[in-house]
Amino acid sequence: MLNGLSKRIERLSASPIRDMLTEIQRPGMVSFAGGLPAASNLPDFNGSIERGALQYGPSEGELALREHIASDLCKQGLNADASRIIILSGSQQGIDLVAKLTIDEGTPVAVESPTYLAALQTFSLFGAHFLPFDVDAIDTAFTKEKPALLYVNPTFRNPDSVVYDTAQRQRLAKVCEALNTIVFEDDPYRELVYETCERTPVCAALQRSQWVYQSSFSKTMAPGLRLGYLACSAELYTPLIRLKQAADLHSNRLSQQLVLQLLQDRSNVDRVTALREDYRHRRDHFNELLHRHFAGLATWQRPQGGLFFWLRLHTNHPIDTRELLPKALAAGVAFMPGESFFCDARQAASAIRLNFSHTDECDVEAALEKLADIIRTAVYR
Repeated sequence: MLNGLSKRIERLSASPIRDMLTEIQRPGMVSFAGGLPAASNLPDFNGSIERGALQYGPSEGELALREHIASDLCKQGLNADASRIIILSGSQQGIDLVAKLTIDEGTPVAVESPTYLAALQTFSLFGAHFLPFDVDAIDTAFTKEKPALLYVNPTFRNPDSVVYDTAQRQRLAKVCEALNTIVFEDDPYRELVYETCERTPVCAALQRSQWVYQSSFSKTMAPGLRLGYLACSAELYTPLIRLKQAADLHSNRLSQQLVLQLLQDRSNVDRVTALREDYRHRRDHFNELLHRHFAGLATWQRPQGGLFFWLRLHTNHPIDTRELLPKALAAGVAFMPGESFFCDARQAASAIRLNFSHTDECDVEAALEKLADIIRTAVYR
């Protein structure tokens, strides 16, 4: 078994039905093997949907979509061909699969501080022992304990939209290579870029370490499609595809068709450019209103990409922002308390996350004014 993998992987076996699917699809093959419904009994939806997309499909995903993704990843510097790409039922599935692959009770897992709350939730479920790190202190972060897995979101990190520069990415890759740690890079926001900055994947710099890189179509297309993808080093592909088989057989084939159609459309580049311009405008408007209502109450950085502002409140003593949430909800305003993004909530330092991409501009100012009043009352009472 490969180093760094969960003990449960020793019990992981291939699905004979899944492995047989390729053979079944050969022309002239007569199959009594799988539980496939008769093609003639599949609904036709008035001819609007290709019937083939309603049948079971390959666990790794549609080849044409994987080839398109592989081409894009190669342009980013990643060594990833279509044979090592898996289409996911949303990138959250990737987090679940990697957790199953690598984490047993007590497995040391390095995470940023703060980091994506759903990753913390999933890793905790499998018993992870967290080792929080700061990329600027990465050279000395693991002198006492080596992580088996390092999870990183270096491009417009959720929740604080931090983006690593070139030196930080190279230093992180160097340390992970020296430790022989599996690197799991989560990169769902890279296309939502509003200023020029470094976005080359950390995994592109890895020569010896095992790695998983994943992204999503939720932010640039539609979250309801529930489609993401991962690429990985060769050693990890087989156990990951077997875990995928055990989870859901394969991702939605209709969603895969729709995503590929959009990616291949000549207007897709213009669509993504317009998307960025819209979010850049929303970001700048939100930033202007923050200066109007939160000046002196909090500090923040205007994000270079992503969907979030991260506010650190000015307080004489730490405030648990979870206690402010019921008051805000009663006033008709929702926000994410900062505590949720730390493996130790005491590190949250009176922080909140605010999304700027969803709310109509006509509603933003009144809501921010209400939230500022609630926080001001709590801070200066």
